[in-house]
Amino acid sequence: MAKHDGAAFAAEVARLQASGALGESGRLRELFDYLAARGPAAAPATQAEIADAVFGQPDTEGDDATARVYIHRLRKRLDDHYAAHAQPDAVRLVLPPGTYALRFAGDESAARPLPGPSWLRRRWPYAAALAALLVLAFWLGRSWGAETNLPPANALWQPFIDSPRPKLIAVGDYYIFGEIDPVRPEEGRLIRDFRVNSPLDLELMQDLEPDRYGTAEDVGLNYLPFSSAYALRELVPILARGGQDVRIVPASSLEADMFTRYDVIYVGLLSGMRLLEEMTFNESGFTVGESYDELIDKPSGLTYTSDEARRIASPVYYRDYGYVARFHTPGGALVAVMAGARDTGLRGISPKLAATELPRGMAGVVASGKPFEALFQITGQQGADLSERLLIARPRSADRR
Repeated sequence: MAKHDGAAFAAEVARLQASGALGESGRLRELFDYLAARGPAAAPATQAEIADAVFGQPDTEGDDATARVYIHRLRKRLDDHYAAHAQPDAVRLVLPPGTYALRFAGDESAARPLPGPSWLRRRWPYAAALAALLVLAFWLGRSWGAETNLPPANALWQPFIDSPRPKLIAVGDYYIFGEIDPVRPEEGRLIRDFRVNSPLDLELMQDLEPDRYGTAEDVGLNYLPFSSAYALRELVPILARGGQDVRIVPASSLEADMFTRYDVIYVGLLSGMRLLEEMTFNESGFTVGESYDELIDKPSGLTYTSDEARRIASPVYYRDYGYVARFHTPGGALVAVMAGARDTGLRGISPKLAATELPRGMAGVVASGKPFEALFQITGQQGADLSERLLIARPRSADRR
């Protein structure tokens, strides 16, 4: 089928309208009919045009939360319909992300989404540079891992090397969205919201709280803490020795069935664990505080709170914390967690955990082979980790209170 095929487009539009998938009437059907009437090759509609033509709101100044919410609903309705009536090689109409136009699936050249504001475009090189740094750490790790003259792995990592399963490193990542002022787009900003961890979450919040999230846009960005690169530099050469299969994925892509095939190592901050958070702290002697800057010790009731966020900009010393654990899942996967409350904590514990000899007080607990956890305090100054001290090393237990 040729791109922009008007006859095929009109036929699929008519089929969808007759199917009842969009209803016989209502705003959703009116929105679909409006976009369909524009044709398969027309320029994308603007939110103001949709607000005027479909919702009778001619005074919208370039941005309209109602139009955006209904676009999200129509996109989901189309996806659900085609998922329920899947046919091989069948044509599909889609609303490409960021584009208010109906297109044939696979016809990205016609989508022509509007370019993002300059403040967003300037951030892409930084995201690409960090991604390149992580890839470099991975491939260097594979080449170093093939060397035979490396020192032996310590008792924390040796079980992973002995395991026949491939290794999966999940790096804690964070979804961020843009908030764009339609009048002053150069003043737009990127936002990290703990309630919004994916484009689907953003769509939901736009439905629930259109006033608050009315100017929010999915801009296709996730970010990684910079300390993850330091941790991977220490960890990958250990796990990849002997040419073992080591893969790296963002924690947001980690799915439950992966634990049936891989041994999993988490590297990142406590706030980025996603699926692994409940799995890790379900049988832990710690609970994570609401802001993720705190770890609360159940047996003693003590709270260990990171000071990094409040003091990193000043020359004063501050405390951060690093958490370590190793355990098996019910399905047999071996799991390790190497997490910092903040960047200083993760960067501080990484060389300690990669060293040939583990810190005194931790070595015996690890060597037992039983599930364990440990907590380090790291003294930092303006992002630099100055010293590390082991506070707790103990077996994990579901009965700790």
